[in-house]
Parts: sequence; structure tokens; C-alpha cells
Amino acid sequence: MELNNKTILIGITGGIAAYKICELIRKFKKNGANVRIVCTPNSLNFVTKLTLQNLSQNEVYIEEFDVKNWKPEHISLADEADIMVIAPATANTISKISQGIADNLLTSIACAFSKKMIIAPAMNCNMWNNPIIQENLSKLKARGIEILEPESGFLACGYLGKGRLCSLDKIFNATVECLNSSQKLKGKKVVITSGGTIEDIDPVRYISNYSSGKMGKAIADSARDMGAEVVLITTKDFEAPYKITKVKSAIDMQNALNDEFESTDILIMAAAVADYRVKNYSVQKMKKGSEDNITLELVKNPDILQGLCERKAKDSSSCIIVGFCAESENLLDNAKTKIAKKGCDFLVANDISRKDIGFSSDDNEVTILDKNGGMNKIEKASKKVIARKILEFITK
Repeated sequence: MELNNKTILIGITGGIAAYKICELIRKFKKNGANVRIVCTPNSLNFVTKLTLQNLSQNEVYIEEFDVKNWKPEHISLADEADIMVIAPATANTISKISQGIADNLLTSIACAFSKKMIIAPAMNCNMWNNPIIQENLSKLKARGIEILEPESGFLACGYLGKGRLCSLDKIFNATVECLNSSQKLKGKKVVITSGGTIEDIDPVRYISNYSSGKMGKAIADSARDMGAEVVLITTKDFEAPYKITKVKSAIDMQNALNDEFESTDILIMAAAVADYRVKNYSVQKMKKGSEDNITLELVKNPDILQGLCERKAKDSSSCIIVGFCAESENLLDNAKTKIAKKGCDFLVANDISRKDIGFSSDDNEVTILDKNGGMNKIEKASKKVIARKILEFITK
């Protein structure tokens, strides 16, 4: 895990876990990184400036207007760093950054920082569970900031609960992963679909499926982290620092994809598109009658994936098209049949019958098939990890 020629800016705030960051600095330095440190004044109640200077072999920055040259420090430090890691991050600092408050050097840098940022919170469990803090964290996530959630255990304040700083290995690995993958997709446009389409029956009823959209959202996030221009076409309500096109039905999704396809370098169809829609939509709510049974006539939706693969062949497009295959039985046999029929470059197959990786789960396990008959299995992991591995595999 070489970090040569990488500058990591560590922000330390006023929490008891501040002392642990000394070991994190050592790990970064050992792997070749240039470590710069900015502290809030309160953090020095838990760790000394001299210790941090000796470990980082750099000046430690605290005061906002302690300018030794013509460059304002909150701008120069932001420009020089490849990534910013704030650990431990207190509830106070998290709230300030989420609201754009820049009242000290650390929060000023965070406000000016335009590259990847990782925040590792640490606080009392009641503070962590406070709805205001959770809302502020959601705002930061929507901006593309990675939040490494705290662990549960015995806290310095005497409570037992969630609030301990996550492991230093987790912070280290997340930083290395971000630095190694960033810019790999720079200059590429990646379009991803996610969520289950909704086919209306009447103004209050519809046909849909259990897809949460989490896998597609994770792929979109990872593509953005890797430098891509990202468009997420989804049926779900997401916030993100890239273009999101909200759609509803299969026809809506098809129209949105047709608008984006010509300029797309990589298309990943992770959405669960309904195979059928109601033939005759009722403008008024259907009333319950005396009948014990009711019949809805369904018509087939367009096969969006196959249609775009045919368009690619016709236009001699270089776009990489990736389909998804959600199966409850005979996973690989069905996947092989589907990739041959659709004509896509890759197909990601996952077993939705398993409760630990099925719809709405935060984890997944997939097998990637390519058009030449190759297969690559990615063992169970978080959807974030799976997303990054999918992107790395299809762009090799």
C-alpha cells in the first residue's frame, strides 16, 4: 500500500480519541505519505502539538490567521492535499461543516476542500443518536463525503453504546482505497440505473418490486470517487453530488437513457425494470365491487437493455454496457442465457433468494460474466466494496 507522493491532510478535533491519531499518522508515514495536520484548539487538550509535529515531521496548524507567506492557510493546505481525513470528528465539527460554518482553521479548510474527504466521528452514544446529528451526517454523505461510522462499546464518558472511533485500520484502508482509485475514470461518463420501476394501475395503486436502489447508488458513488462524470437514473429519492434523474416507469427510464446514451462511455443497468405494465390505466381510483376476483390485463414493457445493446451494435458505439441479473434459482445458468440473449459486454448476477444479500440488504455477493464466457465471483461484502470491484473489473 504505497502512498508515495501523496499528501494526506488530517484534521483532529477535540475528542478523547484524538490521542489515537498518533498511531494513524505513523501508519501513513510508514507507507510513504506526506502528512499535514490541522487541529482545533480544543484537540490540544488531548494530544500535544509537539507530539504531532514530531510524528508528522511537519508544522501543525491551529490558528486561522497564522500566515507565514502570502497564501491563506485554509486555501493552501486544501490545495496541497490529495485527501482530507477528519478523525476524530466531534458532533460540533460535523454540524459546522454540514452547515458551511467556517469559524476556525479546520472548518475553513473543510469548506474550501474540493477533493475526497473522509470523516470518522467519535462522540457519546446519545449525541450520535441525536436526530440533528444524523441529519447533518446525511447532508455530508449527500455531498460525497465518506462517513466511517463509530463502533459500539464502552465509551470514555462511562456509557455503553455506539460512539467509539472506528479502528485505525479502517480509516487507513479507506484512505488508501480512495487515493488509489481516484481519477481512474476521469474523463469518462458513467450512467447507472437503480431502483424498481413503478407501473401505475390507478391513482393510488401500482405494480413494482422490492429493489431498494442501494446497489446502483453504491456504483454511482464509487464511479464519482474514481473521477467519472456520473448520471444516476433512479426511481428512488437520493441526494448526491452528481446528476440524478428521477424516473418512475420503465418507459420513463427508457426515455431518460435514450437522452444520455450517445455521450455515455459506461452504462450500468442495475435497476429492476418491470417486465409488464397495466394495459388500461384507470384515471379514477378503482372501486371495490361485489366480485371476489379482479383481472388486470398486462402488456410487456420494452426490453431496455437489449434495445440499447442493439443500438450500440448498429452505431458501432464503444460504450461498455453492463446488465444485472437478479435470480432466485439457477443463478449462473440463467445468467449465461441472459447475457447471450441481451448482447451486453458484462452481466452482474446476484442471488436474491438469500436474505443476507437480497433486496434492501447493505451487502451483496455477485458473479460477473463477460461476453466471451469468462466469470469472476466477488465474495460477500458491503455494496460499496462490491461496487468498486465491479468498476475495477469492467475497466481493466
